Amino acid sequence: MQQLAKRPQLTGRAAILAVVVCAIAMSLAYPVREYISLRRSIAEHRAEKARVEAEKQTLLARDRQSDDPNWIKKTAKERLHYCGPGEKCYVVMDQRQIKEQTAVQQPPALPPWYQTLWESVEAADKGTGRRAVTGKESVGQS
Repeated sequence: MQQLAKRPQLTGRAAILAVVVCAIAMSLAYPVREYISLRRSIAEHRAEKARVEAEKQTLLARDRQSDDPNWIKKTAKERLHYCGPGEKCYVVMDQRQIKEQTAVQQPPALPPWYQTLWESVEAADKGTGRRAVTGKESVGQS
């Protein structure tokens, strides 16, 4: 029997082929990644364009609507409580609004000028140095 010569597992040609395949794969990896990234960016921009276009159409419809005199009258009545000549209009106040208006506290009334003057004289006499109350300060501050 003839003994076959044992050949090496990795020949020179196979090594060169492996290096070439790796080089091609490495050189294509970055452009493919950029291509995918740009496609995603294009899709996002198209979606943004569609949103802006829809908003534009809404604004154009609102602009056309504002040219209608009946819409203007209706809006004036709803928003500004406008009442046309010869019409009787009533505004019904909500109880919560009335309570909120009464809940707003008025700033405390300032004492009369002579009381403020007398308190400052007494403070100077006693040496406490308490300042008189002015319009921008609240009562009781030192």
